[in-house]
Amino acid sequence: MSLFEALKDQNQLFIRQRKELAELIGFETRNKYEIRNQKGEVVGFCAEQQKGFLGLLVRQFLGHWRSFELHFFNNERQQVFTVKHPFRLFFQRLEVHASGGQYIGALQQRFGIVKKKFDIENAQGRVIMNMQSGFLQFWTFPILKNNREAAVIRKKWSGLLKEAFLDADNFQLEFGQTELDENEKSLILASAIFIDLQYFERKAD
Repeated sequence: MSLFEALKDQNQLFIRQRKELAELIGFETRNKYEIRNQKGEVVGFCAEQQKGFLGLLVRQFLGHWRSFELHFFNNERQQVFTVKHPFRLFFQRLEVHASGGQYIGALQQRFGIVKKKFDIENAQGRVIMNMQSGFLQFWTFPILKNNREAAVIRKKWSGLLKEAFLDADNFQLEFGQTELDENEKSLILASAIFIDLQYFERKAD
């Protein structure tokens, strides 16, 4: 099954970060993720593009503020879309492009005192969905389209010992009953990865 078939036909996806030994000695290595369906089958991958030793240093010292690029692949290792994050200290932004380079849309952080707030924009810059952390549920991110729940992203805790020694993060992405097209689901999937990089990467503390 291809990644886009999974996005079309599945109500839930599970995103599992793949960790490397370097995490055990305190070095942030490039981020890699597996995307699985409800049956546990791998339907896609996401990987931060390697920038050599310089990229390693940037990850160590700039954390989630750094510029980075993530590529999404189907289970046949074919690239399906790319996300780009420019260097920013405030109001983070993630831009999503199809494999052919055409602009799909973006995730834009908004000001929030208690809740974490984001707008999801289409290719024309129009806000089509909103995402924010739930009240007293800081690791749950409902996504609303036309004031209806289109999806929910949830951090799944892997256990205290594992969380203490590894940045091994797992997320559940559950789609609601609201109709979503392929681009909208791609934007939501990219948002799930960005939540990990923004709030759970060790340098985000």
